[in-house]
Amino acid sequence: MNKNKPDNRADNVEKLQEAVQHTIENIEASHETMQMAGEADRGAIEKKNKKREASLESMREEIKDEARNEQKR
Repeated sequence: MNKNKPDNRADNVEKLQEAVQHTIENIEASHETMQMAGEADRGAIEKKNKKREASLESMREEIKDEARNEQKR
């Protein structure tokens, strides 16, 4: 019989913060790449950065939710 692992959310905020930092670094690196990219590549990079920005917003909201939940424990 399989036993489910307990949901350990103790380090969720830390993991989310690391993901936010990594995403920001990717956006910054893409700005450098865009300077050397052709028109088509530049459009693709801009599209990907829009998705990254949306992900950042979602991760930041999740960090806030996790922080609130930690205060309640």
